[in-house]
Amino acid sequence: MKSPVHRCRDVEHGRGQAGAGAGAGTNCLQAEHRIPISKDVITSSSASAMWFIRDVCGIVCAVITWLLVLYAEFVVLFVMLLPSKNLTYSIVNGTLFNTLAFLALASHLRAMCTDPGAVPKGNATKEYIESLQLKPGQVVYKCPKCCSIKPDRAHHCSVCKRCIRKMDHHCPWVNNCVGENNQKYFVLFTMYIALISLHALLMVVFHFLYCFEDDWTKCSSFSPPATVILLILLCFEGLLFLIFTSVMFGTQVHSICTDETGIEQLKKEERRWAKKTKWMNMRAVFGHPFSLLWFSPFSTPDHGKAETYQYVV
Repeated sequence: MKSPVHRCRDVEHGRGQAGAGAGAGTNCLQAEHRIPISKDVITSSSASAMWFIRDVCGIVCAVITWLLVLYAEFVVLFVMLLPSKNLTYSIVNGTLFNTLAFLALASHLRAMCTDPGAVPKGNATKEYIESLQLKPGQVVYKCPKCCSIKPDRAHHCSVCKRCIRKMDHHCPWVNNCVGENNQKYFVLFTMYIALISLHALLMVVFHFLYCFEDDWTKCSSFSPPATVILLILLCFEGLLFLIFTSVMFGTQVHSICTDETGIEQLKKEERRWAKKTKWMNMRAVFGHPFSLLWFSPFSTPDHGKAETYQYVV
């Protein structure tokens, strides 16, 4: 018995042979053609359902991410803000830090649990290919790993075990691929993590200056050695993640503006899609028109229901 992959290849080859016979000698190795397909046809049935990748490494990294944010929350609140004598300083910084931390975790959750743009698995069946009504000599390109008809700009992820539309990369920190449907949430996640890291570093500096001028036993509810250790660890964490997430944020914004994913840049793939302005590319990811909803992880961007994709044939 043949495997599903082999059966898919037989469908492709059989289609090519049938097209050759119907075309009275038409050569299948002709110039590349493209068939516009509605986005609804290639949208996974799990797009509206909960999406979660069962990858041990990704789950561990996601848990670590939440623990690090919660650690920063603990140090900021119980070491720096609550013991402070300045009530206004504590309220303003506490509200700002908690708001940014909440948005960062919400963005992380949306990036992790949103279908990044998976192509329906195993849809490369004989019946479905025949429904495409290909012309003689035309053959669709199918992924041999997940037996899916792969649209243009889609790549197979070995971790998700699916082909992902406009896949940028697989990020273990969000335990998911960064693709067409969740790139906005990933960009917001990196932005808010960078902001809370910067905010935490500034508060650590002010707290150290305050403790040096005052008595160390009065500037914190913890002992002086414990306070120093907690602040140094938070400073190291904040500096590390500020650099890392700032670089990721800049890389993602550049990728969006140039309309070229990380994989496409790495593979130096030939541009086969229409070139748009940077502003149009930003609106395609974050939604249009521009509003404060761009910065909300609870707002789902409208990528355009009438958008079409091209099957390489």
